[in-house]
Amino acid sequence: MEVLKVVFWISLFVIFYSYLGYGILLFAIIKLRRVLGLGKAFTGNEDYQPEVTLFVSAFNEKDFLDQKVKNSQSLDYPQDKVMQIWVTDGSDDGTPELLRKYDGVEVYHKDERAGKIAAMNRGMEFVKTPIVIFSDANTDLGQNSIKEIVRLFRNPKVGCVSGEKRIYAKESDNAAGAGEGMYWKYESQLKKWDAELYSVVGAAGELFAIRTNLWQEVEKDTLLDDFMISLRVAMSGYTIQYNPEAYAIETASANVKEELKRKIRISAGGIQSVVRLRSLLNFFKYGTLSFQYISHRVLRWTLTPLLLLLIIPMNFFLAQHEGLFDFGLFSLLFWGQVLFYAAALLGWFLENRQIRLKILFIPYYFFIMNLSVFLGFGRYLKGNQSVKWERAKRGIQSEAVA
Repeated sequence: MEVLKVVFWISLFVIFYSYLGYGILLFAIIKLRRVLGLGKAFTGNEDYQPEVTLFVSAFNEKDFLDQKVKNSQSLDYPQDKVMQIWVTDGSDDGTPELLRKYDGVEVYHKDERAGKIAAMNRGMEFVKTPIVIFSDANTDLGQNSIKEIVRLFRNPKVGCVSGEKRIYAKESDNAAGAGEGMYWKYESQLKKWDAELYSVVGAAGELFAIRTNLWQEVEKDTLLDDFMISLRVAMSGYTIQYNPEAYAIETASANVKEELKRKIRISAGGIQSVVRLRSLLNFFKYGTLSFQYISHRVLRWTLTPLLLLLIIPMNFFLAQHEGLFDFGLFSLLFWGQVLFYAAALLGWFLENRQIRLKILFIPYYFFIMNLSVFLGFGRYLKGNQSVKWERAKRGIQSEAVA
């Protein structure tokens, strides 16, 4: 019984640390560093304004082309220093033909559809600028995004800059939209602290940039191209920095089913990334980067979801031994778990009936996130996750931003 208690408390600690404890620890470290005057911002040459390439890999995106191109051409950065490269491999809806009508847009197209990473590997051969900025076709960039990204590259130690992903939100958001918005707000804060401590652990594919000379061709079956590209830059001795003033904005997933589809793919890619980046688990070689990587990413994609499942029977056994209805510590924890998952189940039930209670969005979305890890792991083991675009359906755009 004592052994079971020890395993239970360790498991509960790991779960807490993965989702909240790491953030609390980061906050404390950052506050201490500020008090000690450590980690002051690097200013560099304020006149630094290099040429950049906006790089978009697109498959059948004709509905977004006009808005995306016009948005890119309206950004606050000298337009004679902004190149646009679109790789449209496999598109058969007229995407490449429509793009060629715009001035200042280079289009590279092959009829064969081999997936996003194959298009990126091929397209990088045509990038001639010192900085390349990756973005999605269905996202708009903030007015100062290029300027804010370039500003961080003044520091020669910075090899990659990640922008912020923002979600259009509205009062009537479904659980997917509200949950995704809340999740990204929390992630944004963690990224700010990660960057201040040392380095962000992975960039958001909606908007990130690297020094072109640091590009490493990525394996053709890679699922999380943004994560692999940015982490390999960090493993080369550079840092990944984060600037929320550079942002890409898109609508949330249309519903939880679409969000689950997206999360399963991310989870399968997460497992694949952990396997391929296993050398990054070496604290002796990568130090702080390894600590951040394991705390922020690896635990969430591997051990923590498993422990969430295992602590239920462990907690039940301990609560039963203590007295299931005596409301001691273990019974309170057990009934707390029951209440949490009941709230998630109720959220699912009401969502399917178009009845939305925001108080249920967090347990519902949390459950969906961790369910996707198990489904993604199964898909990774089967090897049947396609590298081709599997875009989740998105909701309708609104004015507010989360």
